[in-house]
Amino acid sequence: MYKLFGKWDFSEVEITDLGIKRYVNIDPVIIPHTNGKHARQQFNKSDLCIVERLVNSMMRNDRNTGKKQLAMRVVDDAFDIINQKTDQNPIQVLISAISYAGPREEVVRLKYGGISVPKAVDTAPQRRVDTALRYITMGANQASFKTKKSAASCLAAELIAASNRDAKCFSINKKDSKERVAKAAR
Repeated sequence: MYKLFGKWDFSEVEITDLGIKRYVNIDPVIIPHTNGKHARQQFNKSDLCIVERLVNSMMRNDRNTGKKQLAMRVVDDAFDIINQKTDQNPIQVLISAISYAGPREEVVRLKYGGISVPKAVDTAPQRRVDTALRYITMGANQASFKTKKSAASCLAAELIAASNRDAKCFSINKKDSKERVAKAAR
């Protein structure tokens, strides 16, 4: 049986949110690095392991662009910190953080005769996963920027807070503000 980074078992992980179950891949891998073999098809990013999608999202920052080994080391260290603090499988914490940090409603702009009117729409499940990963990594990058805290400890803190639905963490706060705007546009 494959274990992520040789430590974390995928067989213990359950996806409780049925809306995102098809779009979160938890197939066992040792190292989350596929060299972009799913890049040519439009929606094949759902075939990537969810941990690799987190690593790729960590590389979106200007300072970390293209540094996949550094991003994998940050995620590995963050998973160690999560396991020490919560005594849970870090992959399970990641999946629960994604399910809680993804917005369920968003706002689109419709034009009626030159007038722009906001309208609330449901968010697609793949977009929910993408947005949740982006919010989690944005929160970790902002927390570690110009501080003495490491990126791994900030990522671990963001994942733990998001999996506990803590309203003070960046990702849950962004999700709530997006859903609040959508509720006002109904």
